[in-house]
Amino acid sequence: MNLSRPFIERPVATTLLTMGLALAGLVAYFLLPVAPLPSVDMPVIFVQASMAGASPETMSTSVATPLERHLGTIAGVNEMTSSSSTGSTRIVLQFDMKRDIDGAARDVQAAIVAARADLPTALRSNPTYRKMNPADQPVMILALTSDTLTPGQIYDAASTILSQKLSQVSGIGQVQVSGSSLPAVRVDLNPRALFKYGIGLETVRAALSAANANAPKGALEVGPKRYQVYVNDQARTANDFKTLIVAYRNGAAVRLQDVANVSDGVEDIRNLGMANGKPAVLVILTRQPGANIIETVDNVKKVLPVLQASLPPAVHVDVANDRTLSIRASVTDVQITMGIAVLLVMVVVYLFLRNGRATIIPSVAVPLSILGTFGVMYIAGFTIDILSLMALTVATGFVVDDAIVVLENVTRHIEGGMPRLQAALVGTGEVGFTVLSMSMSLIAVFIPILLYGGPIGKLFQEFAVVLAASVLISMVISLTTTAMLCGHLDLKHGEGKQGWLLNASERFFEAMRSVYTRSLGWALNNPRVFVFCFFATLGLTIFLFGKMPTSLMPAEDTGQIQGNIRADQSISFQLMQGKFQSFVQIIAKDPAVQSVVGFTGGGGGPRGGGTNSASVFIQLKPINDRGGLSTDDVVDRLRKKLTGIAGARISLMGARNFRTGGRSSDSFYQYAMLGESIEDLDKWVPKIVDALSALPEFEDVNSDRQDAGLEVQLSIDRQAAARLGISTTQITSTLYDAFGQRQVSTIYEDMNQYHVVMGVAPEFWQSPETLKDIYVSKAGGAVSGSQATAAVASTVTAPAGSTAAGTTADASADSRRNQQLNALVSTVSGSASTASALSTSKETMVPLSAFTSYGPGLTPLSIGHQGPFVATTISFNLAKGKTLGDAVAAINKTMADLHVPQSIHGEFGGNARLFQQNTGNMGILILTAIIAVYIILGVLYESLIHPITIISTLPSAGLGALIALLVARKFNDAIDLNIISEIGLILLIGIVKKNAIMMVDFALDAERRRGLTPREAIYEACLLRFRPIMMTTFAAILGALPLAFGFGTGAELRQPLGIAIVGGLMVSQLLTLYTTPVIYLYMDRFRLWAGRRWNRFYARLLGDPIQDAAE
Repeated sequence: MNLSRPFIERPVATTLLTMGLALAGLVAYFLLPVAPLPSVDMPVIFVQASMAGASPETMSTSVATPLERHLGTIAGVNEMTSSSSTGSTRIVLQFDMKRDIDGAARDVQAAIVAARADLPTALRSNPTYRKMNPADQPVMILALTSDTLTPGQIYDAASTILSQKLSQVSGIGQVQVSGSSLPAVRVDLNPRALFKYGIGLETVRAALSAANANAPKGALEVGPKRYQVYVNDQARTANDFKTLIVAYRNGAAVRLQDVANVSDGVEDIRNLGMANGKPAVLVILTRQPGANIIETVDNVKKVLPVLQASLPPAVHVDVANDRTLSIRASVTDVQITMGIAVLLVMVVVYLFLRNGRATIIPSVAVPLSILGTFGVMYIAGFTIDILSLMALTVATGFVVDDAIVVLENVTRHIEGGMPRLQAALVGTGEVGFTVLSMSMSLIAVFIPILLYGGPIGKLFQEFAVVLAASVLISMVISLTTTAMLCGHLDLKHGEGKQGWLLNASERFFEAMRSVYTRSLGWALNNPRVFVFCFFATLGLTIFLFGKMPTSLMPAEDTGQIQGNIRADQSISFQLMQGKFQSFVQIIAKDPAVQSVVGFTGGGGGPRGGGTNSASVFIQLKPINDRGGLSTDDVVDRLRKKLTGIAGARISLMGARNFRTGGRSSDSFYQYAMLGESIEDLDKWVPKIVDALSALPEFEDVNSDRQDAGLEVQLSIDRQAAARLGISTTQITSTLYDAFGQRQVSTIYEDMNQYHVVMGVAPEFWQSPETLKDIYVSKAGGAVSGSQATAAVASTVTAPAGSTAAGTTADASADSRRNQQLNALVSTVSGSASTASALSTSKETMVPLSAFTSYGPGLTPLSIGHQGPFVATTISFNLAKGKTLGDAVAAINKTMADLHVPQSIHGEFGGNARLFQQNTGNMGILILTAIIAVYIILGVLYESLIHPITIISTLPSAGLGALIALLVARKFNDAIDLNIISEIGLILLIGIVKKNAIMMVDFALDAERRRGLTPREAIYEACLLRFRPIMMTTFAAILGALPLAFGFGTGAELRQPLGIAIVGGLMVSQLLTLYTTPVIYLYMDRFRLWAGRRWNRFYARLLGDPIQDAAE
């Protein structure tokens, strides 16, 4: 049965169907989204809780632990980590890939509600959650600057306008505004002035708290009209608060400006953002897990002009960091690479066929196969990404194989004098089964990959489906469109004289064939030599596979660098600010840097924060503008420049498109240390960090354990405090008033709410010695009774047109007003002495030193958990020329050498964990692929023997790939055995056996139809199939050659695949032309011997007397 007959006989229908396929694929191409890699994001949810002023220990025990207890019961959680710092707890939940993130989010919300009863009452609001991965790189960073506005005003615009609108953009998971904080009225109190007037901190706080009232006032109705009651009860600026009366002394008003410096500032002064050396507010955008990064960034860019128009004109918005620039460039370069591969394949076909008309036929098959594959990608929900385009680039080298096999066989009959139509029918009938065998066995290679799980399986699966679809479509096209064109196009050589290039190619081919004819005869006469070569190749392949340096993924050159600065844990913000600026200035001067932004201080948020840490984001110039230097080269250069800043260090790592796990760390790879107590970790983690730092495999080794922050430990003499009538609550409240940047009042505006922040002046919180200037008032400062009345009175009784904080009348007028009010209160209550509006006598002020003592101490700045264990994450980068396999082995050896106790155990996280989990799986995957190919070939040939002959070509391909990778590593130490090069090894299983199929299929047909002996049949098959074998092999090599050369953005990701394929094809082509026919003969002898043995066994089993007599 000839499947091609109806298509050959109906050229119009075949042409129309072909055009329909091409049109559908073209439409699908423009509808496909673009991405860096297939979506392999694990569902991750970030939970955050805040309790102002709480220590890391308090947050860990009272907030993190109960939340973890409830969150840990959610189905599908495979990793839960937390970090607790001052006033903040951050928990990251990572789920199985099969878990729906929306369903997981509902479960997280339910767990938070269930945990609320176990959380402290001081936690004013429920913990919040977001569908985002805090370890993910930002997709975009906006830098907001102004020549006239303050950072607080810029932050206000960013937080009020930009943050809300950008959060609504599809794909955005988190909008973090950094570099400053919201505007606030700052009240910097002078403790000495307060003591002079006998006013406690609590009294000032009470007055400030009562100075703003935003409550319903009601309405008046006068006849037909209604009047809303309005009171100027809002103080909004520092000037409004300066004249606020906090007390009376000797009949005169004591105003806020008498005891404090009141200014318009920001809520948190320990915060700084910079963009290219200028103060800036940064808007950091992170995508949701699974969101398409390019679509997300494009959506943001669409709304930016509208948002810019809604900001104050003085605010300038610049895109300081765009992660999609390198992705777009890389995708474009892969498309160019694919185009070059198609042209090279066409050149090979033309040089071998030496016929322009014949070359048109496979030239049509290649774009048709690619366009058809776009249609399959659209239906499957895939993206145009680096891996899918790599698959199509490689496919150009062997989707043409089927067309070449059909075309070459039909051309052979035409050159023998057969009419075109008859030659097409006969030729396609002869090779139809060969084409089917080649394609189906190649598709069989990908069956195990489709069943592979996890992020690696997700990467493999899209690559495999794209390749399988292109092979399947090329098979259909070769048996339909190619067959039809062969029957209706004149494929005879023209009579004109051929050019020198075609003549040279013909002479070269004939010379190769002549050499092969003579050497093949010698090989068949000396089969043991090539049997030895086969087993030597197999052994060497296994040996090299075990010795190859290994890693997870090649490090792409994204043109972006992330830096994490860490200083001494006891550093002040003022000193940290200077060091941060020094780092930024040095980075900005590097000629390869296009922009650098960063921030320090703050706290909370998905990226944490603190006075001793800072983050920088570096955008490099395009690779051609930086002298061809890779991102890793620039990182090495910057490391050397940045080592001179004393007291701080910076960890630099190139941004990656493939990153798993939910841990945030200073370096790219993580190794978590888990223990039952903080003390054990504090003892062993520094030893491990020091040991790893001394090894040549590592750079930027550090730990997130911060246990050496300085603290002032106040010890209360409770008996002395009790005798003085002072409670512990009063003491802690006073300390918080003085040093906690306490938000004591709310200012209500139309678009946002702002706060009044109270504390002592900076000169009183810069040394522990200033504690002697802090006094506790025995009055307690509660806002109640007459004092509250007085505080409000100082606002409400102001005449119309005055400020809300008081009047500008002189002190005597205030005193008269107060006396009048006291008289009124006395009339109502019957006692002026018990209802004084404002205290007119000094409060009893007791210095802290009277009942406390203090001394220095150490305190942890953060506490981490992983599951039920206390955890510390050691992070590291790889030294130049070292692989992840080297690092994993070094860590395991270090842990064994240090004899770390069993109470502490370590486990890899993120990409390192994924690498460790998949170590050894590739060998199983390759073996499974070989078994799948064997089964398919056995079914197709109805034989257990001949599939062994065909797959005997595989060791030579593996050897060639490994040798090519080792040679390439001599010139580029980034080349190793990773996911991409392993994909090449699996592909070789499907590619190289095509040559053996063409030989074996023709030889079996010659034995059956013409009665040739196995030696005659395989000898003739090798010679007749020599041209298509050489054509398909050269086409595959040249199709992968542009990948192997590795030019353009993102070439690091593509190069290992091309090198593995080119090396494997070259070696396998050289060896299998001889080993395949030799093994074919040995397998045929084995088949006959096994048949005889089976017949004897069967006869004895049945008790056949004739067979027994014959023996």
